[in-house]
Amino acid sequence: MCGITGSVWRDPSKRISRETLSQMASVLQHRGPDDAQEFFTSSDVAGVAFGFRRLAIIDLNTGQQPVTNDDKSVIVMLNGEIYNYLELRQLLESKGYRFKTAGDSEVIVHMYSEYGTECFSKLNGMFAIAIWDERTKQLILARDRLGQKPLYFWAENQRLSFASELKSLFEIPDCPREINQHALHEYLVYQYVPYPHCIVDGLSKLSPGHFLVFDESGISTTAYWELPTTESTVSKQDLHEQLWSMLEESVKLRMQSDVPLGAFLSGGVDSSLIVALMQRNSSERIKTYSIGFPIKEYDETSHAREVAKHLNTDHHEFQVTPSATEILPKLVWHYDEPLADSSAIPTWYVSQMTRQEVTVALSGDGGDELFAGYPRYQAVELARKIERWPGLKWLLGSRCWNLLPSSSRYKSRLRRLKKFFHALRKPAIQRYLSWISIFPDEEHDLFYTSDFKSAIETHDVSYSFDQHYSRFSHRDPITAISLADLHTYLPGDLMSKVDIASMGNSLEVRQPFLDYRVAELAAQIPISLKFSKGRGKQILRDVFGDLLPDSIWDRPKMGFGVPMDHWLKMDLNELLHDTLLKGTPAVCRYIEQEAIERMVSNHERGRQDNSQRLWSLLVLQNWMDRWNIN
Repeated sequence: MCGITGSVWRDPSKRISRETLSQMASVLQHRGPDDAQEFFTSSDVAGVAFGFRRLAIIDLNTGQQPVTNDDKSVIVMLNGEIYNYLELRQLLESKGYRFKTAGDSEVIVHMYSEYGTECFSKLNGMFAIAIWDERTKQLILARDRLGQKPLYFWAENQRLSFASELKSLFEIPDCPREINQHALHEYLVYQYVPYPHCIVDGLSKLSPGHFLVFDESGISTTAYWELPTTESTVSKQDLHEQLWSMLEESVKLRMQSDVPLGAFLSGGVDSSLIVALMQRNSSERIKTYSIGFPIKEYDETSHAREVAKHLNTDHHEFQVTPSATEILPKLVWHYDEPLADSSAIPTWYVSQMTRQEVTVALSGDGGDELFAGYPRYQAVELARKIERWPGLKWLLGSRCWNLLPSSSRYKSRLRRLKKFFHALRKPAIQRYLSWISIFPDEEHDLFYTSDFKSAIETHDVSYSFDQHYSRFSHRDPITAISLADLHTYLPGDLMSKVDIASMGNSLEVRQPFLDYRVAELAAQIPISLKFSKGRGKQILRDVFGDLLPDSIWDRPKMGFGVPMDHWLKMDLNELLHDTLLKGTPAVCRYIEQEAIERMVSNHERGRQDNSQRLWSLLVLQNWMDRWNIN
């Protein structure tokens, strides 16, 4: 696990200096505190600059990068892990290749030499890869199938620069610093910027499951993987056996490490199941880590403790009192693009605490998207049933939802009901996006400035989601939407959140659910086996039920959240006012100042929970200030 950065140019005026390269790598030190290496070559015609920071996980003695073949015609950097590298190494040795190291990065050198860009489809792992082919004068970049590892790039006429984090590209003197207003619009809707867009105009993110080639003819990007779209026709018993075998094998592969290893344990189904499979395949007690908060409704430690006792893990529990004012500057520096998912705060803390004892941790990310676990999928199912009764749909979708009170002891439930009813008349995709949006399309007139509305008038914010949903639209609504989430929300929000929080603390996090073989199998499982009696993950219980107590399987899903509603009225209130209400902050170029004042007032008076919207603006303004973005 590492940080990679670099640049390739075909015009001497676009040359990156050695000093710039060193600084580009230096700002990634948190991703790789164990070693730093560079490769630099420049001529009157072209040049290559690769910078590498290493977090040593596998092959501690000979795993330095960049790594080359014997004649140095192929140069490779890898951020991530190739879990099937031992199998691939045996294959390559049978073909006559010889190895100088014991790690996984040299495998990529020889796989590329043997198979060219077809090699990426043979890799099982989480990765961002950079390859310089001296023979063809090509730079090749590749990203893993489900977007677990990030890769930004800046493409110009005669130069392409890339990095694991945006801040590395900012070290190039002429790197752009202006906001991409279409990307900003997407951030305000989704709370993250979907790939391939970047919040900075002129920069991009490589899409998951794609590779990029940069040569004298320009840039081309190609998909090397897609999820299957058809439903499986094999028997229920065969699906159960395949799921058990694949997920257990995925866990075992991700337990390979030459450094101390543990697991996040929240007490929810997904992380608990991963820990159960780890303990089942270990002769030693697995180290598990959970984090607790003083506010009961946000504290899952009792459930984690129950699982740890049931599995007899070596459990470590941390109680923290989060300080948002203290952690916000850290998050803004580490999250180069603004991310308004407030669960980044507890993710940061659990990564920080876990890193005190281990260097690698497994997590349960991906289970909700693959096995229909989010509560919002219950709303999708309810809407599907209401669709059968046009009269009922018309009644519930009318303005009768306005009659529900705005404040009561059940205000969060009523707020969700209002949101559900409000979008009921819309087509399936727009309805779902309305439910999950921070600033839904229909409310932009209430918030956006006239200049911003004009700038984004022709931009279809639903295009990315719709593109993935359409591939599965012949299936049932929950399958289509959950697999669209897998392609959008998972890499754009969750994987970015986990990667930055963990690597910001020099911790590697691995997700067994996101083995591409598990994902391919899950995509083909009929919804009747996943979603039953208004609840998802039924097949996980059917297959792995004996591994965990019934109380864990039966408990309601609890998000990994923080009391943002309370914080914005108390701990964060002064910062909120200083940032958004004093003077004319830069965010007012896009959001009307009166609208911000109204949101703050309504939130403080308890008339409306605007915590998600206000947090998104607070993060955005602090991000613009920190990185001097116009």
